[in-house]
Amino acid sequence: MSFCPIGANANSAHVGKLILRVLVGGLMFLHGINKITHGVTFIKGLLSSSVFPEFLAYGVYIGEVLAPILIIIGFKTRLAALVLVINMAFIILLSHSSDIFSLSQYGGLAIESIYFYLFVSAAIFFLGGGKYSVDRS
Repeated sequence: MSFCPIGANANSAHVGKLILRVLVGGLMFLHGINKITHGVTFIKGLLSSSVFPEFLAYGVYIGEVLAPILIIIGFKTRLAALVLVINMAFIILLSHSSDIFSLSQYGGLAIESIYFYLFVSAAIFFLGGGKYSVDRS
């Protein structure tokens, strides 16, 4: 099967899945590096002011370090993408619940980057890793 740069074929769908995985996983991993270098004290504070226990703050390492790595390489892609969806839902719940429908002063939604991660991760969950993944599903 040859690669067709213009037009859709089965191979280009797999290339598209690879691009989505590397984009979302790579960008989220950069957030994870920040948590590794600076810790999760801020998240502990958010959790302590809510109904959730502080130890859940360490889950950010799963959601922003481990899950993105798994998404990039395409191993347990659907599960890792689901973890990222849950991570984004927690972010909205803990620190952006009042911004769900808010517009930013520059145009667009106030939390559009969070929506980007949430919905693209959901798409990856439904699409799977594709041919160019460790899972090759």
